[in-house]
This record gives sequence, C-alpha cells and structure tokens, in this order.
Amino acid sequence: MSSSIRIKDQLASDRPRERLAAKGAGALGHGELVAILLRTGLKGMNAVDVGNYLISQYGNSLQALAKASVDDLRKIPGIGRDKAVTLMAAFELAKRMAGELHGESPVLDNPQAIADFLRENNRGYDVERFQVLLLNTRRKLIRVEQISQGTLDTILVHPREVFRAAISANASAIVLLHNHPSGDPSPSEADIKVTRDLIRAGQLLKIEVLDHVILGQRTAERPKDYSSLRELGYFYS
Repeated sequence: MSSSIRIKDQLASDRPRERLAAKGAGALGHGELVAILLRTGLKGMNAVDVGNYLISQYGNSLQALAKASVDDLRKIPGIGRDKAVTLMAAFELAKRMAGELHGESPVLDNPQAIADFLRENNRGYDVERFQVLLLNTRRKLIRVEQISQGTLDTILVHPREVFRAAISANASAIVLLHNHPSGDPSPSEADIKVTRDLIRAGQLLKIEVLDHVILGQRTAERPKDYSSLRELGYFYS
C-alpha cells in the first residue's frame, strides 16, 4: 500500500478542494490551502496535516514560509523538490498579482501609499535593500530603482548613485525606501544621516526628496509596519 494519502481519499467534508469549491477560498485555513498545492500527504498524515505542520515550522507565518528557499523547504519531512517548487511558484504568483493590483503609474505622495505599493516586493528580503522611487511632477511613479543592498542591518548608499538614476529618468522628485529585516522600522542614526545627506544633494540638483520610508513588520504592539522620516520630523521645513 502506498505511503501517500491523497486528498481524494479523505472524507468529502475534509477535502480542502471540495470545501474551496463549495465555500470559496476564504473559508479555508492556511494549512488547507497549502494542502491543495501539496496534493498528497504522508503515512499517518493527510495533506492538510502536512500543510499545517509545514506552516508550524515557520512560526505559523506565511511571510516566513514565503522567504524559504527550495533547499530550506526540502528539509521538512515529506517536502520534496516538486512540492517545494510548487509552493515557491504560488508565492511568486501572489507577489506579482499584488503588483498588478496597484495598476500603472500610481500617485505616491504619502507614506501609506508608498508602503502599500512596495510592501509585497520587500517581504522576502533578508538583508537591507535601498530603493529609490522616481516620480514626475505630478508625483506619479516613473520607476523604482534598486540602488544597493547590505547586510542584515547595514547598507551603504552614495548620493551619486541615487541621483544618477533620478537625472537619467528626468525625475522631479524622489522617495527613498529601504527595509529592516529585523522587523522594527524605526530609523537608525545611519538612516537619519543618509537621509539628510541626500536631502542636501537633492536641493543642489533641484530634485526634491519627498520622504524616506522604512518597511518593517506589524506586531501586536506596533500596528504600523513602516515609518516615515518626514512624519518623524527628520526633514527640514
């Protein structure tokens, strides 16, 4: 007898595919949705059990699971290469769909809009990455430029690289953005210094630095997953 337990062998009421078809995807838990992707379970565990177990290994966090590599996932019993690749493909599709929902050339004139626009693209980064949003005179996005990346908590940024991209795109304003893999979006002293250096450089070049947004993660004590250095008072009037 095969050691796999297929979803079709479960009771109808326990089949995640049947439940999804009858009640919609929103009615399923994380483990059930993962089970649909995995398709089969293991000896003594159905696909839903395996799905729940997999998520538990990442702190019951879909964000953490989405960051896992194929090699990381294959360390979980029962998750082979094909299952790992399927999961990674599903998370990538979700990320791309989130990008499409923003539409083309969004207006990015406040920190909430900026955080919403780039949140999904930054979820999987485990080191700091510094990006610049290049905007036209109407504060609509021209493009996002990746400037540099650093270590877990350090990043190096030179004004030359930032404004070279802005000048080549004929941008009238820019927004600075980077992530904090630690999850705490509070600015460091280095973040504040870099921001003020870039504000001064922008004044010389007549390219306004509108804000510097730092992305982190929400917690029960911290409902906002981002900080704005302009809102925090670090920008000159």
